[in-house]
Amino acid sequence: MTDQFLGYHSEWNLGSPGGWDYQRITQMIGKRTWAKLNRIMPIDVDLDFDHPLLYPVYGFVEMLVGAHREREGSNSGFIAVVAEEETLTDVTENINLAGHLNGVDGISSALMAPHELELDDGSVSWQGNPVSVIFMDFNSDVLLSLHRKHGLDPLLKAVSEGRVINPRGTEPINVKSMFEVITGPEQKRFNPISVQRTPWTRRFLHRDTTGPAGEHIGDLIQWTRENWDNLVLKPERGYSGMGVRVGMVNPDPDEAVNLALAEGSYIVQEKIPLNLWAEESPSINRQTGKVVLERYQTDFRCLMGPDGLFGFLVRFGGVPTNVGSGGGVQPLAVLRSQMSVREAVHRINDAICSISYGDLLEVVEGQEKMAIDEKFTYLLGPIWLGLRPRIITDGQLESLKEYCRAMWADCLILEKMWLGGELDEYISIEEEELAIARSQRWGGSAAVFASDGLFSFGAHPEEE
Repeated sequence: MTDQFLGYHSEWNLGSPGGWDYQRITQMIGKRTWAKLNRIMPIDVDLDFDHPLLYPVYGFVEMLVGAHREREGSNSGFIAVVAEEETLTDVTENINLAGHLNGVDGISSALMAPHELELDDGSVSWQGNPVSVIFMDFNSDVLLSLHRKHGLDPLLKAVSEGRVINPRGTEPINVKSMFEVITGPEQKRFNPISVQRTPWTRRFLHRDTTGPAGEHIGDLIQWTRENWDNLVLKPERGYSGMGVRVGMVNPDPDEAVNLALAEGSYIVQEKIPLNLWAEESPSINRQTGKVVLERYQTDFRCLMGPDGLFGFLVRFGGVPTNVGSGGGVQPLAVLRSQMSVREAVHRINDAICSISYGDLLEVVEGQEKMAIDEKFTYLLGPIWLGLRPRIITDGQLESLKEYCRAMWADCLILEKMWLGGELDEYISIEEEELAIARSQRWGGSAAVFASDGLFSFGAHPEEE
């Protein structure tokens, strides 16, 4: 089944992945935009914008409510959404998550900063409401930093009581060095699907190791300089593309290598060919007053939980392709017409590019107004929206379900290896943070995991 799509994941996020509500908003705007485009220029491609997997927030909410029910049975309860104080008014999906939860019978919710939690007769509470479950929108390194500043004993108590999602016990395996475990001598312990989709990865140190083709490498640092065009350097625990260097995109190997050595705790990774995770899409150029077909890099985040796949976040832009780095998001649609994804994309691109600049500008301005009305923003401001949807098939959806089941199972293997002391050399986390992780082991309990896939569903440009 996994041969239904091409490509690799670039990283996994087991700490506090986002995007689950942004895709819902993107779908809503994308469906209306598609209708407007078809009124101007009928496009002979049948698309479904309403498949349940295109709205991951609903599966996420069901998982959070299920975690509450496991603790409290049929009793009513309060689910807290906890985020860094400076993000409370800017990260729309956290605001919306509390709203979605408040719409569930017997559940109430609110968004708050971590220091707003309190202990009431030994119980973790917020403004007199005993807290059943917490979704925490930051990782444990941030938790520890905020604890040192504010004294977050109530939140740490919630961690030790197993109330926090994602469980803090995922953090030791939420480092990119885990991909060395999957692509190294222990790879036979993991599902072949995960091994197939994992790019060759090594911790970036002066060391002797093996390369992508199994070749011997005497000095990984020097080898990286010599083979830079085909490699990527990343922080083991980086976010939003910060500190990432990509061969040829960042052409100076010395700058990339010296940065990684100065910062420390980096990985070197095989570069996924840029054409494999790119697509061409129409856009308007306001400077020239023209409709243009541009090539964008694409990113396909799969969101999953204990019961399998929730849905996706579809991103596009430059390298790295990340909203936090100024990229955008794209609606997703399931192809219902009897044609290939490549043919469907060509038809859509041709039709949109035949629309006059003035008519298409009106569509884009309507799209932007809908985004503003929905407060569709992130930390950098308004989120950039794709003009056309990315296309996928039912068969590819089934293949992605299988892929996510394999990833979840392999994370359980990684956790067992960590608890058994087999991964200590791969994990550069201070002891105080590791103590937090040990206080709330995961063991397959409620969590939302993400795989950031650099995938093609059949519309990537031919190799250059």
